[in-house]
Order: sequence, then C-alpha cells, then structure tokens
Amino acid sequence: MIYSQFGLAIHQNDHQARRRFVEWAQNEIAVVPDFHKRILFSDEAHFWLNGYVNKQNCRIWSEANPKVYVETPLHPEKLTVWYALWAGGIIGPYFFKNDEGHNVTVNGDRYRAMITNFFIPELNNHDVQELWFQQDGATCHTARATIHLLKDTFGDPLISRFGPVN
Repeated sequence: MIYSQFGLAIHQNDHQARRRFVEWAQNEIAVVPDFHKRILFSDEAHFWLNGYVNKQNCRIWSEANPKVYVETPLHPEKLTVWYALWAGGIIGPYFFKNDEGHNVTVNGDRYRAMITNFFIPELNNHDVQELWFQQDGATCHTARATIHLLKDTFGDPLISRFGPVN
C-alpha cells in the first residue's frame, strides 16, 4: 500500500510547543468543561479554477504507485477563501478579491482589511461571549500589525503564533 502525503516538516521544538498547548487546553477544559465550544477556528484555502488539486491537502491511497502527472499552467488563476467556525456556527466565506473584483492572494494588508471590514462586523451579528479566536501561523496572520489588531479586538483570548496563547 502506497500513501503519499505532501505537508510541512515537523521541527525539533514543535513537540514541546504542542505539548505546552495541549496542557494549557486541558487546564482550560478542567475549569470550563465546554471550553472547546468557545474556540472560533479560522483558516483559508486556495481553489485553483482550472481544476488543479492543492497538494498540501491531497491524499492518495493506492495498492500501486499511481504515478499521477498533472500538467498545469505556470500561473493558474486561483481563488482564496477564508472562513471561521465554532460551535455557534460559521462566519464566511470571505473571498479575497481586489477593488476591481479580481482574485488576489492573501497578504498582511488584505488579511487585516478582511478582519476589520468583514470578520468583526460579522462577529458582531452573533451572540458570542467569551470567545477565543484561533488562527494558524501563516506570515500574514502573524505579522506584528495583525497581532496588534487581533489583540486589540480579542485581548488575551487569542490562540496564534506570537499571540497570548502560542
């Protein structure tokens, strides 16, 4: 059986950081049993409009090496979509587009604009109390200006690289 997975490498310090996070989460759950329902998980994904499959999320199971070959253009058009979900529902999707309506990739300025102009107003439409915001360690998420914006918005209930809870 052949299993192909494309992903990020695990580094030496990742184990200790993950262990610290799990211990922190277990302590929070011990105090507030439904703590996990208060975490708003967020992420974005890229969708190529030519049918190309993102290798980061691709899993191929086969009894023989499938030797998959997909020819793609050098710069295929893609759409980046952000969303957030928690026990209370889903916020999004948000499609990253420029002022002319063309699909664009995410950078720090665009991410912060989405947080300010879309996410916070949408979040205000929900009855949320004691909500924790979680994001991954993408560069646009962890830029100093972004972390400052998120700390101003959420305070300590922020789970992020360079945030109050790493």
